[in-house]
Amino acid sequence: MNVLVILIPVSLVLGALGLVAFLWSLRANQYEDLEGDAWRILSEDDKAPRDKH
Repeated sequence: MNVLVILIPVSLVLGALGLVAFLWSLRANQYEDLEGDAWRILSEDDKAPRDKH
């Protein structure tokens, strides 16, 4: 039972930190262009060095 006195506040603090990090990422516009990242992976980059082997 004494362990719960430590674990419950620790879990609440960690949950609050996760919530703060998520809200920060929303305000910093981290989720604005999800489609662009997916298409950028598929596009070919002509400036990339090619292996001649």
